[in-house]
Amino acid sequence: MNHNRLIVAVAATLALTLATARAEDKKLDVSKLPPAASKTGVTYEKDIKAIFDKSCAKCHSGDKAKGKLHMDSLEGVLKGGKDGKAVVAGKVGESPLLFAVAHVGDEDDFMPPKGNKANIAPLTKDQVGLIRAWVEQGAK
Repeated sequence: MNHNRLIVAVAATLALTLATARAEDKKLDVSKLPPAASKTGVTYEKDIKAIFDKSCAKCHSGDKAKGKLHMDSLEGVLKGGKDGKAVVAGKVGESPLLFAVAHVGDEDDFMPPKGNKANIAPLTKDQVGLIRAWVEQGAK
């Protein structure tokens, strides 16, 4: 009986260790992002929408928005998609969209993806810096 308890305890410990390691792998390293733009008063309508319209909305809008993430409206971006929040106002480290457009972290998450069918180029460091400033300033 003690042998079975030991096996269960070891299996539970191993499962917890693996789950913790996976969670740590998904942590986003803010230090790898381009710095925020120095511009103040950044808003979605005035500064960010044009970037998203050009680089994101082709796949992330309409009835068949990829990942159910709508990038064609402030409400859609803030709502997030099937994987949860894309942007958390004021929290760069909790905004996976920023890492995706900066091409930082897991290559499978890069947006736009490398070799995409629409030939949409990656965002520039200046564009990413502006998006970072927008998130830091409250994603309004």
